[in-house]
Amino acid sequence: MPQDSSQADARRPPHRVAVIVSEGSNPFELGVATEIFGLRRPELGIPWYDLTLCAAAPAVAMHAGFFTLSGVAGLDAADAADTVIVPNRPDPHLPVDPAVLAAIRRAALRGARLVSFCTGAFTLAAAGVLDGRRATTHWRWAESFAARHPAVRLEPDVLFVADGEVLTAAGSAAALDLSLHLVRRDHGAEVANAVSRRLVFAAHRDGGQRQFVERPVPEVPDESLAPVLDWARQRLDQPLTVSDLADRAAVSAATVHRRFRAQLGTTPLAWLTGERVALACRLIERGEQRLDRVARLSGLGTAANLRTQVRRGTGLSPTAYRARFGP
Repeated sequence: MPQDSSQADARRPPHRVAVIVSEGSNPFELGVATEIFGLRRPELGIPWYDLTLCAAAPAVAMHAGFFTLSGVAGLDAADAADTVIVPNRPDPHLPVDPAVLAAIRRAALRGARLVSFCTGAFTLAAAGVLDGRRATTHWRWAESFAARHPAVRLEPDVLFVADGEVLTAAGSAAALDLSLHLVRRDHGAEVANAVSRRLVFAAHRDGGQRQFVERPVPEVPDESLAPVLDWARQRLDQPLTVSDLADRAAVSAATVHRRFRAQLGTTPLAWLTGERVALACRLIERGEQRLDRVARLSGLGTAANLRTQVRRGTGLSPTAYRARFGP
């Protein structure tokens, strides 16, 4: 974890995050935003986010009237934010407050990062900022969303989608995945891992994983992949095949494939690649300069493959990643 941040980082003002709270918003998504971006984290030794809750009215009733937020900032707080988050709406078919749409459009025009959780994608779409972009929303509302917003390139079966500075998460738990992705993008893999450990949450679930995984109650005592995953993580520098994973689990290769699909929503090789990219990023952050060594230790083989996989996974080349997140 980069405890010795550069002097430039120490002088940089905190990244400002504004969460637009709507009448009837789900407390869970709001809790995700406040947990990730609102809590102080002095143990990280870096400037953290500056979170503000804002709404069209100074008091907002949450979902089912469980409680009311009072003293909430006005929507002008979104005008000063670097990232604007729109949580879910209980009924996405109801009209959106015009003042909220105007605030989102102003944020888009000045280049702020726009984020939606769950059905908040309907709000971004109503503001027109998703037209021509890739996006996702909760699987339950995907068909309705596609019918109402045909100009949006909906990806209905993924956890989250990052299309430049506009990012959309599928459901409640996917809001955590997307939030950690933002932390990883802003501060690097080591910091994101530290936050995920505090949350006791998976450090990295790729946005392309499936939203909804059919997972019936097993008829055997334990079919969990956890022991195999832990075993593989300790050997990422070694050649690992599906057969190796199957041998470790004492099952067939077909069974391993089936369990990965059922429990993780991905394939064994795709999971291995994601873990190796995450390890490569951590090595770069810790100061390893030699790309061939990073490639070898992470199991990505060659510097050329390292460049390809890191760019695919982070949007940055290894050199650019080092410049942004290195010691």
